[in-house]
Amino acid sequence: MNDSGILPNGEAKAFNGPRVWPGSPNPLGVTWDGSGVNFALFSAHAEKVELCLFEDDGVTETARIPLPEYTHEVWHCYLPDARPGQLYGYRVHGPYEPLAGHRFNPNKLLLDPYAKALVGDLEWDDALFGYQVGHPDEDLSFDERDSAPFLPKCQVVDPAFTWGRPMDFRPWHESVIYEMHVRGYTKLHPEVPEEFRGTFEGLATQPVINHLKHLGITAIELLPIHAFLQDRHLIERGLSNYWGYNSIGYFAPHPAYLGPRQHLSSFKSFVQKMHDAGIEVILDVVYNHTAEGSHLGPTLSFRGIDNYSYYYLMGNEPRFYNDFTGTGNALELRHPKVLSMVMDSLRYWVQTMGVDGFRFDLATTLARVEGPYHEHASFLDAVAQDPVLGGVKLIAEPWDTGLGGYQVGHFPPGWAEWNDQYRDAMRKFWKGDEGQLFFFAECFSASADIFNRRGRRTWASVNFITAHDGFTLGDLVSYNEKHNDANGEEGRDGSDNNNSWNCGAEGETEDPGILALRRRQMRNLLATLIFSQGMPMLLAGDEFGHSQKGNNNVYCQDNEISWLDWHDLDEAGRTQIAFVSRLLDLRHKHIVFHRNRFFHGEIIPGTEVKDVVWMRPDGREMGDENWDDPHARALAIRLSGEAGIVHLTETGEQEPDDTFLLLVNADHEAVDFVLPNGDAGVWEALVDTTAEDGGAESGPFPPGTVLQTGARSLRLLRLVLESG
Repeated sequence: MNDSGILPNGEAKAFNGPRVWPGSPNPLGVTWDGSGVNFALFSAHAEKVELCLFEDDGVTETARIPLPEYTHEVWHCYLPDARPGQLYGYRVHGPYEPLAGHRFNPNKLLLDPYAKALVGDLEWDDALFGYQVGHPDEDLSFDERDSAPFLPKCQVVDPAFTWGRPMDFRPWHESVIYEMHVRGYTKLHPEVPEEFRGTFEGLATQPVINHLKHLGITAIELLPIHAFLQDRHLIERGLSNYWGYNSIGYFAPHPAYLGPRQHLSSFKSFVQKMHDAGIEVILDVVYNHTAEGSHLGPTLSFRGIDNYSYYYLMGNEPRFYNDFTGTGNALELRHPKVLSMVMDSLRYWVQTMGVDGFRFDLATTLARVEGPYHEHASFLDAVAQDPVLGGVKLIAEPWDTGLGGYQVGHFPPGWAEWNDQYRDAMRKFWKGDEGQLFFFAECFSASADIFNRRGRRTWASVNFITAHDGFTLGDLVSYNEKHNDANGEEGRDGSDNNNSWNCGAEGETEDPGILALRRRQMRNLLATLIFSQGMPMLLAGDEFGHSQKGNNNVYCQDNEISWLDWHDLDEAGRTQIAFVSRLLDLRHKHIVFHRNRFFHGEIIPGTEVKDVVWMRPDGREMGDENWDDPHARALAIRLSGEAGIVHLTETGEQEPDDTFLLLVNADHEAVDFVLPNGDAGVWEALVDTTAEDGGAESGPFPPGTVLQTGARSLRLLRLVLESG
């Protein structure tokens, strides 16, 4: 016997350490109340639960405390002598019957699903698996080794933090989202102190905030920051899980992002500084699956606590998991306690951590009922009625890998959705594919054919050209094929459907003509995104043409391939940053580019004009035969500022704006546009993507003027009325 509270055979000796009181089954997780700590763990099928306490080194186990109470399927106790900073984990006893869906193994230390902080790194070892790795019976075998030495430990935290003034909710239609990676954004940033690079504190530095404000960003969307694990197969190949879509803790920030202090205040201070700058913080969250993988995965938390409750098992073969995500498992959100965990997590990040919204990875999985997707799945209904979540931004990635997984446009009112049809249509149009004019117009109008239902608004369409998954903008115009050799998967990973065009040479080139065309194509795509109705999302680094050397799947590349290279920002990159900033300034100042209502193409009451007019290059309105012309690649779009006369604000005020004309030419030759007649004023040119800085010969140009628009280019003009 020793002083650790553990007998030589590994069993707990009689406990005579800190006092143990019954405590409460609510709330789940650990709760420091100023006097002691309450511990509560849900497990419907466990037979016994032990709380394991550890020294600060995370190695020495000081005691195992059998939880004395079991109330409403929750095991609980209260330690009046415990304090914030205490490290802990659980061992859960019960049947090990994989064929029946049960995988209890008390030899495996388990992470608390509600842990607010994790300390230490996971060290891959066969002891982390509930079965004997390599055994001929695979997961039907049983492993008796202790996994505690190899697992991070949970930590009791004090959530106290003094917040400044809460940030007001920014209207959806005013939002511009910027998708970014915590580590990759600042890892090479020369103006961020080295000890803060790759952390929340690095993102909170003034150079980063100044750049975001200069661009005109209103919300940053962070790739997963929930605690996640590095996949064993990646570590063995010298790679890592860079993106973080491998969550193991839905309440704890990823420890590596907390910086030198390793304290929750690092995240909260970062959020506060973003709010002070008028920038919202949106989290990319992964509630569709966990890092425990398939039936052959490790036992780290949910699997060992109550596999039958936490996971979506195959009904006739509960040994196996339904896998709608391609990752080996899916959380069982049909179970009320699992649903409660997800809802508790979301509210925690809003109320305690201060975030402003969420983007839900593979959101279709969250809304599957007995297999198929359903608009009234318990998760979607729970979110719809929640008073806390009703005040934040909710964005769905509306697909998964399962049968019937593509659900773009089918999420309920109150949700925005990633619109991959916008991405594909704009890529195809600008690389010159035939028959794309109609799809360009539909997507430019916030894809009303998809989203204009049940009172949804234009912002339901999250428009994007690029995202973390796929080519960057710089690579989209530089590569015809993906180049993912560094991933070590012989090119099997990453999409082959990129709709990209290298402009005449694959990859790096010194040809000035090709480089100029690539820069123009980037300006075309950026301008289209910024001037489209709907809510734009930019990928961090696209504002200066960041390249990943043709790798369209850098999920495992935590290195210079994926990190933004701020050192190599040349004149062309700085010019493009200024271009994006100027266009976003136009978008913010003119509501005509971000109406809260869909276009109807109808006469505005009290006027003789329509809210939008689609015109041929000769100035005449488009007819059906024009939309059907497969060779048509040029279009003029008149956006009427007078629509604001009838589109009132919430307080009944009119929102008139200037009228704009967008001339779009994706043809390989210049096109002459006739400026529309009937307007009492002249046209002033504001943007021309043939120019390196996007500047334009201002005019004025009277109605009826023939204005040449260069090959593969875009022009923006504003109507200046005779009276002013």
